[in-house]
Amino acid sequence: MPTKTALREPAVASAEKKLFAVQVLSWFDEHGRKHLPWQQNPTPYRVWVSEIMLQQTQVATATPFYERFMLRFPTLVSLAESSIDDVLAHWSGLGYYARARNLHRCAVRVQEEHNGELPTTLDALQDLPGIGRSTAAAILSLSSGQHQAILDGNVKRVLARYFAVEGWPGKKPVLDTLWCYSEQVTPAKRTGPFNQAMMDLGASLCARTKPQCGACPLSNSCRANLTTTQLEYPGKKPKKVIPVRSTNMLVLRNAENHLLMVQRPPTGIWGGLWSLPELGEISLADWLDGAELSAHDDAEVLARFRHTFSHYHLDIEVTAVNVENAGAERIMDCDAHVWYDGAELPGGVAAPISKILGLLTFE
Repeated sequence: MPTKTALREPAVASAEKKLFAVQVLSWFDEHGRKHLPWQQNPTPYRVWVSEIMLQQTQVATATPFYERFMLRFPTLVSLAESSIDDVLAHWSGLGYYARARNLHRCAVRVQEEHNGELPTTLDALQDLPGIGRSTAAAILSLSSGQHQAILDGNVKRVLARYFAVEGWPGKKPVLDTLWCYSEQVTPAKRTGPFNQAMMDLGASLCARTKPQCGACPLSNSCRANLTTTQLEYPGKKPKKVIPVRSTNMLVLRNAENHLLMVQRPPTGIWGGLWSLPELGEISLADWLDGAELSAHDDAEVLARFRHTFSHYHLDIEVTAVNVENAGAERIMDCDAHVWYDGAELPGGVAAPISKILGLLTFE
């Protein structure tokens, strides 16, 4: 019976490497995804955008965003020459907005330093904002067939189970072991289809909680399947208590029933997005006074709900009050502000803000 793999420099027999690739590619030829929008005319730019969108996001969710994004920014140059507000607006609702900011920063650098063409080497790609080793390898292999191994979350799960690699992949020794396996099993020919197949396997048959091992092309040699220990791999991240933070967001309407919205600073949570003012540690009266506004009537709590980030919970209370607009030339520490009439904002909004806006009318 196969034994669990120790964390060492692994070596895969030549025959096993060959069989692994043959089985994966045969499965892909019959069952793999071949009609995703970024697979049609897979230029480095189109693949790059898709890989960034697919970080932390499933294919079904990312696909409509990708299609709209590519209509607006069909080339890297068009992306680089656009404003960050425009980019964030087309990313709005997809979440993890640092990805969009890095995408724009990266496009600007590529235009300035590489004549508008993404580099064709792993090291040069990794030097750009938001592009790590696996993303760089995916861009090169999926767009031009370069022999580059990848290791996204789905591939980690496939390899951890197949080779019974113990431990959480967030630990460097475990990650290094998985990289070593990925490099060995990735074939020099048909590298792009192989890498796509590995991502497809991890996203479908080799699912996190209910793997369909009976349909998997690797099941006869998979150590986890042979020992019925699939759910032990990959090792889970050590649990920690997720802290809870709170904020009071303000729904402030003027006499024209327009809503005050502010642009958040370019860095931090929801960086650069349009949001509602937040009360902070001061009273509503002091906040309004500092913003050169005055309450027209009593405030009321409009909603309370929790929004969860990857590293903390945010309890949001929404306070609504009608205000007299005395100018509002300065809105605390925000970069900019607008009186929103319910039409089109000048940039993107985060999901919780969109949820709050859905509660409001502008008639």
